[in-house]
Amino acid sequence: ISQPYSVEGGRANIGTSVGMAIAPYDGLTTEELVKSADLALYAAKGGGRGQYRFYSTDLKDSAQERQEIEGELREALAKDQLELFYQPVVEAGTGRIASCEALMRWNHPERGPVSPAVFIPIAEESNLIVQIGDWAIRQACAEAKAWPASLRVAVNVSAHQFANGKLASVVTSALANSELDPERLELEITESVFMGDKDALETTLKQLKQLGVRLALDDFGTGYSSLSYLRKAPFDKIKIDQSFVRGCTERGNNNAAIIKTVID
Repeated sequence: ISQPYSVEGGRANIGTSVGMAIAPYDGLTTEELVKSADLALYAAKGGGRGQYRFYSTDLKDSAQERQEIEGELREALAKDQLELFYQPVVEAGTGRIASCEALMRWNHPERGPVSPAVFIPIAEESNLIVQIGDWAIRQACAEAKAWPASLRVAVNVSAHQFANGKLASVVTSALANSELDPERLELEITESVFMGDKDALETTLKQLKQLGVRLALDDFGTGYSSLSYLRKAPFDKIKIDQSFVRGCTERGNNNAAIIKTVID
């Protein structure tokens, strides 16, 4: 399946993930078996794709847990139970706080604090991330308005928000309602946005720059990171991935040379 195929003169590369269920252990009816195989397939995709997984009862428990969290996350959004914390970005030379990055937190009334590592992937898979991301932009703009005028606020934007084509209007509305200077809002995007519709991406980036907001490329240096991104998109900042920053002062570590090259 993974070998390249020629389709209408073009080259198509196809990947596959496989989920397996075996009767009678994983189900007796067609419906039960398909459901079990589907959960196994979900696990194969979650493990990095291009893999196979057999069904296990742990997968059923995990799927039920995810379903419960998704429902509770919808309720949390409706009841305004999400909140933003802010991580300061400090100028090393002066010690001055230059900006703050908005970090989403969820303090569940029964579960207690739920890690973003748990609820953000669920939000992305259920497409709740668009609503949550739009809320974060509005909330960050409103709260940053009360800060000193020299402070910027950075908000992470998901690839799903870029894909739905409404990001520019959401930002326009958030800026208008909060009366925040557009220059003080910084939107952080990851390279995954480049995997979507290129024309739509270029249109959205152009619209955002016309609004006057700043754009930052997050986690640069990992995945499919390419210098061509920097040539194509109007970024104001590059955030080099921590895997390069960590250990860069150690003897024999060439991360410092890589960082310097990217900055240059």
